[in-house]
Amino acid sequence: MKIVVIGCGAMGSIYAGLLAQAGNDVAVVDRGAAHVAAINKLGLRVEGASGDHVSAIRASTQVPDGTADLVIVSVKAAQVAEAAPRLGPLIGKETVILTIQNGVGSADILARHVPAGQLAVGIAGGFGAIRRGPGHVFHSAMNIVRMGPYSSLPMRNLEDVAGLWRQAGFKAEAVEDVLSMQWEKLICNVAYSAPCALTGLTVGQVMDDPDIGPVSRAAAVEAWNVARACGIAVKISDPVPFVRAFAAGMPAARPSMLQDIENGRRSEIDVINGAVVRTAEQAGIAVPVNQTLVALVKVIERRF
Repeated sequence: MKIVVIGCGAMGSIYAGLLAQAGNDVAVVDRGAAHVAAINKLGLRVEGASGDHVSAIRASTQVPDGTADLVIVSVKAAQVAEAAPRLGPLIGKETVILTIQNGVGSADILARHVPAGQLAVGIAGGFGAIRRGPGHVFHSAMNIVRMGPYSSLPMRNLEDVAGLWRQAGFKAEAVEDVLSMQWEKLICNVAYSAPCALTGLTVGQVMDDPDIGPVSRAAAVEAWNVARACGIAVKISDPVPFVRAFAAGMPAARPSMLQDIENGRRSEIDVINGAVVRTAEQAGIAVPVNQTLVALVKVIERRF
């Protein structure tokens, strides 16, 4: 298949590298000139849980000409509004657009610019990915990629896309209830993203720390309570063992929010802990822990 990956950061690089290794025609678009130049000269190196391999991939800072079979939007949530209007040349009548971001809300932005009936929402969990340098990424684990229709995309189309990912070595599955899928991931994100960003600790360190650990678990419980109050069918009976099991699977992971803060970049706090705060306000529920985490991260971001 012809695949274009928009946003070739740590996770986008893993998607592109493994899909290319499986024999697909993959091109990537990234605004980092050094990263693009390294990929074009030396190939894209993906190292870690999937092995250590280099893929010959076309890279550019601009969207290429011609329609694609699959467009994967893997920019950060804060960059979706900028990327969405540029996708038009890639989209034909049969193109599937798969957007994969942390948090909740990015697909709504994309749906204003692309056919909603061709749009799918993806959730990637448990990769522990970092970019080690231009053209080089590492991931400590390789858990699951789930994808569901944003509106009317037929499930058979999604099953075909999930099968493509499985052929590339991913644990991928198509699901119908995309909202519950998003919130199950969100409950883990709120437990670790902001606490790691604020402390500099890894996921496993936050999980077991006597001071920030209780804060992490309280954030997860708040998110779980909000989801249940709003009728979101999360398949979690108790959020505390759920988020602890998540962390135990990749204790050395450093969430992207921590990496953003360390590199002086705007984080995804608004669509992670901030999404819990907004949804709770609409439902009339108090979420003081998530509210405080959002405020603390925003104070740090104002220095950038």
